[in-house]
Amino acid sequence: MMMLGEKAFASIEELSGQLCAMSRKIWENPEGPYQEKIASDTCAAFLEAEGFQVERGCFGLPTALRAQWGSGHPVIGFLGEYDALPGQSQKDVPYQEPEVPGAYGHGCGHNLLAVGMAGSAAAIKREMEEQKLSGTLVFYGCPAEEVLTGKGFMARAGAFRELDCALAWHPGRYTRASYSVCTGVNSVKYHFTGKTAHAACDPEKGRSALDAVELMNVGINYLREHVPMDVRMHYVVTDGGSAPNIVPDHATVWYYDRALTRETMKMVEERMLKVAQGAAWMTETELTVERLGGCYPTLPNHQLADLIDECMRAIPQEPWTEEEIAYARKINETVPDLWKESVRFSGAKDPDTQLHSGVMTIDEADDYGSTDVGDVGHIVPTTFYKTACYSIGAPGHSWLVAACLGRSIGQKGMLYGSKVTALAGLRLLTEPERVLKAQDEFRESMQGRTYECMMPADLPAPV
Repeated sequence: MMMLGEKAFASIEELSGQLCAMSRKIWENPEGPYQEKIASDTCAAFLEAEGFQVERGCFGLPTALRAQWGSGHPVIGFLGEYDALPGQSQKDVPYQEPEVPGAYGHGCGHNLLAVGMAGSAAAIKREMEEQKLSGTLVFYGCPAEEVLTGKGFMARAGAFRELDCALAWHPGRYTRASYSVCTGVNSVKYHFTGKTAHAACDPEKGRSALDAVELMNVGINYLREHVPMDVRMHYVVTDGGSAPNIVPDHATVWYYDRALTRETMKMVEERMLKVAQGAAWMTETELTVERLGGCYPTLPNHQLADLIDECMRAIPQEPWTEEEIAYARKINETVPDLWKESVRFSGAKDPDTQLHSGVMTIDEADDYGSTDVGDVGHIVPTTFYKTACYSIGAPGHSWLVAACLGRSIGQKGMLYGSKVTALAGLRLLTEPERVLKAQDEFRESMQGRTYECMMPADLPAPV
């Protein structure tokens, strides 16, 4: 009798050359948020060839995808992402050398993410056909994760609600499942309008919008002492006037606020608004608030994370080659302190570890970064997990990551991640009680709350 996953694993091996070529193509053609046409078309064409019914340009986003195969329950979602990061252009060399200075590059691994999840869905489909398993597979190609709004816009248009649960793999420096919570983020621009005047000759006639921005920033910096420890508030001034001798009649400051729960985020947003209003009062300027949306914190699901951990430990990892280790060593040598810290954190027995091997214990630490996977996790049970795809010392969102992700290091981690996802999906199909337990945990975690999209109804997607 064929063991569960045997056909899926064989399919991933059979498809490995194609999947690696697809990931390399996307790596060589990095595209910014909402502009991922090459990546989207690449994934769509692959899934169409594998027999999925593919919808392109869905949910009001030209580069969003929905690909479905099968029928009945459980309905399992596979979350794919494919946008790149600004300023992360990089050649596949172990030192910083951009392909195009200042251009986009894959410093987060989304070239692997989209392809790996598409490959998982295709492999599961092949085993379902052979084993005559029922259930529905839905791959979502999700634009603009790097600006934390793509899945929110998709959710606003009705995405994800059809699912019984969702799987979200991501490239990382370690291999581990996760119980951790990533912060949600809210994005708001505060525009102040005043009165212009000559700053030297007629200062009394002016009402400085820049003064309002600066006073708001002072107020927020005092507010930091009086918010919960998980709150983060950061900003940039995007408009501060035109010249020193002109009282600015317009100025803008753009804020992110983050926290580990949506309730805390709402409380902080209300207090930030009061600070902004106070700055407007003090300067006799007018305040306009532009809400740009954001994303929810992640909502961990222990049932699904436990399943992922079991699958990781059941699947052998292909060892790193001497060439891959030597390449990673050159990268780690550029960040020696971070490399040593990462080796210690991983618990590796070999102090000369350059690439992570094995499976770490399930992550329980809070994460102060953000991902719009949190929106999906507040709609259906979802789990977020990583496999090692780049040198152990490489910091996220960096050229060091990008330098690994177009090569065999990243591709090897992608194929292993595809197998983990494939086995987890097959176990959900054949062990429906796992889905029911995940849903019970989800309802308990939500405590009667319902998902409310953070994208304002009148805010168009920036496509």
